[in-house]
Amino acid sequence: MTATIQQSGDKVIAEFERDIPYEIDLVWRMLTENQYLQKWFSELSVEALEEGGKILFDMRDGTFEEMTITSLSEPNVLEYTWDKDLVRFDLTPSEIGTHLIFKETITEVTDHTPRDITGWHVCLDVIEAILANEELPDTQLVSNELYPVYKEKFAALTEAEK
Repeated sequence: MTATIQQSGDKVIAEFERDIPYEIDLVWRMLTENQYLQKWFSELSVEALEEGGKILFDMRDGTFEEMTITSLSEPNVLEYTWDKDLVRFDLTPSEIGTHLIFKETITEVTDHTPRDITGWHVCLDVIEAILANEELPDTQLVSNELYPVYKEKFAALTEAEK
């Protein structure tokens, strides 16, 4: 299921909801422990898992972008800066395992925003495939299929503002 995209004051919220048939502790480890994080987002690494701690984004050119953890409540909430934006994972136990809500609070929609949200969609798919011990999706193929969908969602949002 694709993300909902909506205006909220002067920001835009992209939100995904997933029901994952695995225990919350296992999903939490996928998000916070580097050995698991590397499997679904190889550029990210957690330097310090604490409020005010850092998550590093390896730019693959010898430099790193630092993201700051702004909210942390193990094993339920992980929120950190994402450039000028904010990303948040909320996990709650559910009848089938874990209910995950991922939100990106976007301060400025750019031409690259639909690609970012497509990337998060693919990341969530990969997390689910890893947990299920399934073959990983062809991320480029999935991205190519989803990008036009998100581009249209953001275009519709921009049109609604006019």
